[in-house]
Amino acid sequence: MADVAATLGDAGSKMDKAVTVAKEDFASIRTGRANPALFNKIMVDYYGTYTALSQLASIQVPEARMAIVSPFDKGAMASIEKAIRDSDLGVNPGNDGVVIRVNFPQLTEERRKEYVKVVKTKGEDAKISIRNIRRAAKELLEKAEKDGDIGKDDLSRAEKELEKMTGDHTTMIDELLKHKEAELLEV
Repeated sequence: MADVAATLGDAGSKMDKAVTVAKEDFASIRTGRANPALFNKIMVDYYGTYTALSQLASIQVPEARMAIVSPFDKGAMASIEKAIRDSDLGVNPGNDGVVIRVNFPQLTEERRKEYVKVVKTKGEDAKISIRNIRRAAKELLEKAEKDGDIGKDDLSRAEKELEKMTGDHTTMIDELLKHKEAELLEV
């Protein structure tokens, strides 16, 4: 019976991780307003080593469509500016020698729809990940039943619990998706 609890616990934590990854992916897709999370995936060539922007600078959002990036090392200013410009944010940063100002242009209707498609794809990827976790856990449970470690009743209960867990996590993804889509289409 401990085998069942361990399998379900492991599947649950992996599904939680899939939801967390989906949240992070959704946060990195820009909406009409600036957000420090938009810069999370930007990697900067810092003296030959690719380093996360968040480790090289602080990011503030003083206005809805502006972010200010303050590098800790002023020598990295040009590299940070280049990494932001080359990212998929579609912005042109400005550098005054002290900070980098990033103005986010208003999103066009066409661009918003493109982002909605990207969000839906990322949401579907997260759901696929959750279903793969369910399949792997179910195979482990069926193997335990076949090996005689658990009975048919235990297997049935565990499978019902696994289905409920899967449904709960896919519902979380759907909620995140709905929220992000509304945020993107809001003008």
